[in-house]
Amino acid sequence: MKMLGRTLLTLSLLGAIATTAQAADKELRVYNWSDYIAPDTVKKFEDETGIHVTYDVFDSNETLEARLLAGKSGYDIVVPSNSFLAKQIKAGVYQAMDKSKLPNWKNLNPVLLKNASASDPDNAHAFPYMWGSIGIGFNPAKVRQVLGANAPTNSWDLLFKPQNAEKLKACGISFLDSPTEMLPAALHYLGYPVNSRDKAQIAEAQDLFMKIRPSVAYFHSSKYISDLANGNICVAVGYSGDVLQAKARAQEAGNEVQVDYSIPKEGAGSFYDMVAIPRDAANVENAHLFMNFLMRPDIIAEITNNIGYSNANAAATPLVDEAIRDDPGSYPPQAVLATLYAIPDMPIAVQRVMTRGWTRVKLGK
Repeated sequence: MKMLGRTLLTLSLLGAIATTAQAADKELRVYNWSDYIAPDTVKKFEDETGIHVTYDVFDSNETLEARLLAGKSGYDIVVPSNSFLAKQIKAGVYQAMDKSKLPNWKNLNPVLLKNASASDPDNAHAFPYMWGSIGIGFNPAKVRQVLGANAPTNSWDLLFKPQNAEKLKACGISFLDSPTEMLPAALHYLGYPVNSRDKAQIAEAQDLFMKIRPSVAYFHSSKYISDLANGNICVAVGYSGDVLQAKARAQEAGNEVQVDYSIPKEGAGSFYDMVAIPRDAANVENAHLFMNFLMRPDIIAEITNNIGYSNANAAATPLVDEAIRDDPGSYPPQAVLATLYAIPDMPIAVQRVMTRGWTRVKLGK
């Protein structure tokens, strides 16, 4: 009886361990940008695979990078922008993808893969999820009311000229809270290289922001979506897809708020948001399943149709809403594409200089 009892106890413990292991096999932890997926994408994946997804969000590359560099990120899938990806790869925070587990890789746009390979040679660690530009979202009626019919909505002059910013203060303006994206915009406007490491030039870019700081309502990388849609602000420097989201929300609400998007004629930043697996991921097999799921044309097209960003999946293009495909904010014409610059991959030392300066800009002193 003692032997039988011991055997039953052993079997019970083994069963419990197996059940726990099986439960762990059915988990996935995802860390993505806010408002950057269709409402039912995660549920569809869970229903098809039986894998439970914990889905968390961030709103700046700096937030994600701090989590990754600290180690033990706790996530299996993360979505860094290409400008941060290169140095994060060098820091060893990602593991290489097993492309034999990604049969849907064939659907990706080879041109965009080539462009993204500048940050990740041979596309070994990540694939492009969405791409877009950083431009000006604005309420044309309110801007015209403040600056007149000839308001320079197609130029950085709209915001970087203090006299314009001071007038727009009355209806509200905002910028992204991202020094590595906003300071290059100022550098470019001033005629300097966007990847300048010259401290004097970076200081001049910061000073440009300091001159307009009293007129800025806030710096945030997602709040402007709802504020543009509701008419709470009239101008926001933001991501192309986010502004198109705001436009769609305003139309759905029927609140008579109009939202437009422009890529400044002087040029603007472009970005690729990449899907990658942290080196310390606990559920690597499930991470590959999720990656392959996102590469399905029907899934990624549905995400684009919900969030407004252009995806990197060539096979999905026919499934994207015509209104998005034909919108120059989502799919800019060649002449405008030629004015876009890549968000630079800044060395850690330069990034720190920018972050310290940006903190002073936000504080206004």
